[in-house]
Amino acid sequence: MAVSRNLRVRGMAACFLLAGALFNGASSGQTQAPLQAPPAEPLPADKNSPEMATRDATPTFTTRSNLVVLRVVVRDKQGKVDASLQKEDFQLFDKGKPQVISKFSVEKSAGRTVQAPVPESAGEKAPGEPAAPPPPPMPDRYVAYVVDNMHLKFEDLAQILKAADRHLAESMTPTTRAAIFTTSGQPMLDFTDDLAKLRDTLLRIRPEGILRGSAADCPRLSYYWADLIADKNDTQALNAAAQEALVCANMDPATMMSAAVGMARSTALQVVSTGETDTRLTLRLLNDVVRRTSAMPGQRTIILASPGFMVMNNQRPDESEVLDRAIRSNVIISTLDARGLYALVPGGDASERGGSLASLNQRTQYQQAGATLEGEVLGELADGTGGTWVHNTNDLAGGFKRVAVPPESYYVLGFAPENLKFDGSYHNLKVTLSKRVSGLTLQARRGYFAPKHEVNAAEEAKREIEESLFSRDEWHDIPVQLHTQFFKSSDVNAKLSVLARIDVRQLHFRKADGRNLDVLTVVSGIFDRNGNYISAVEKTVDMHLKDDTLAGKLSAGITVKSGFDVTPGSYFVRIVVRDAEGQKMAALNGAVEIP
Repeated sequence: MAVSRNLRVRGMAACFLLAGALFNGASSGQTQAPLQAPPAEPLPADKNSPEMATRDATPTFTTRSNLVVLRVVVRDKQGKVDASLQKEDFQLFDKGKPQVISKFSVEKSAGRTVQAPVPESAGEKAPGEPAAPPPPPMPDRYVAYVVDNMHLKFEDLAQILKAADRHLAESMTPTTRAAIFTTSGQPMLDFTDDLAKLRDTLLRIRPEGILRGSAADCPRLSYYWADLIADKNDTQALNAAAQEALVCANMDPATMMSAAVGMARSTALQVVSTGETDTRLTLRLLNDVVRRTSAMPGQRTIILASPGFMVMNNQRPDESEVLDRAIRSNVIISTLDARGLYALVPGGDASERGGSLASLNQRTQYQQAGATLEGEVLGELADGTGGTWVHNTNDLAGGFKRVAVPPESYYVLGFAPENLKFDGSYHNLKVTLSKRVSGLTLQARRGYFAPKHEVNAAEEAKREIEESLFSRDEWHDIPVQLHTQFFKSSDVNAKLSVLARIDVRQLHFRKADGRNLDVLTVVSGIFDRNGNYISAVEKTVDMHLKDDTLAGKLSAGITVKSGFDVTPGSYFVRIVVRDAEGQKMAALNGAVEIP
């Protein structure tokens, strides 16, 4: 057991190190219209200050929002998604108290096909020189496969890998990118369109051992059973475990009952400690996969193939963080119960030595309750993010087809909790439909944890820019044109320039001392041909413009240029422009092929 645990810790450490390198600055994305954050800190109106100044910054993306957002999927009796409802058709309750729905939208899950502008070259084309190659087709669908090889038995894992291999071969398209992650951390493959690499990675996945109990433990307790003893002080569970200890340790019931009870307590504490580590690492892995997937510019789906795992009350904040990040980042988590048609063996398998009839009945009861809770966490992840939970079926190939297709549309509901205390407490959520709506069912997240501090205006503005950078949606609240230029200094080195031409006359300026004041934040980001985030440049333009400058000299707008050192290849470009005073946003896509 110790060897298995050490293997997993090393594997997860490697996973997190790689995740840290991949996520460097990229943490979430969303396809919603920008929220209205308060304006930035007022600019000084010094008459001697320059009319325009540009400052460079390295963008960092780590924020939270106090707005509680839910993704709700509504279906009719035939299971077809219903997208015809209005905000008034929903009722939302926080700890049983009705809430005002302040954010409402109907979103489509289908990927977007974006027509990228043709890039400009850095110089004039010589006579007879071939035309620049057209930009590559932009991927619009990203699927991250997470195989729970820490909890899957060998025979179940083999069936899951076979079904996943078949599904990949049938589902990959020119605009689809897939990645493979495992809960052990090995092997992993980042997003790619290389089907051969994907299938090879699947073939290298091996079961890494189950941490929740070992055949050598005496008594052998599940995480659920151990938690009843160690954390809930359940005397019935303790007595049943003591009976098990008497048998597995060949102890005399007449003289060694006290020792058996002590053995049961000690084993329960060890199992709970291991179980807490197991769950924490699993949820952390899922959180990192959500972060990784959220950095992809398109439709984002995570498919978790797992037998389920136990999440206790003290671990719910970690689960809630996964849900919050997925919803905020427009990532759908769908789950496939890899146990298939689950059949419980009463009392356990033949390797487990049973105690008395009473303890055998208790063991069976705890097995059933634990197995149910382990599976339900898969339902919670799917319901909370608008995904699909497939369980109680041996048709794993068909299950992959079902979970790989997100609902055609879903509703996004947001509310600001009234009199919210920033204490980190848990809030039960309930979403219902009004009485005038009938024959429909819905799925939504079941709760959230209150934040421990309030988000300020600067954090909210940063979050808006971050979400838009990793989205594929275009916004045109501010008139902006995107252009690209490149210059090759050698066969292996090139300079890529991204230009944002902004019509500043359409901005809302604040007047002070004869100047027109505003701040523009311009973020340019580049992604590789698979949509993997490479780098971003943030520029801040402080404007203290005189009236004649704004009316005349800037009639053609301003150009903000960002440069990237790259190698020849295919790149996708994204620019986001936000102004502080009017809180308007522009976001555009581009693509460039550097031969």
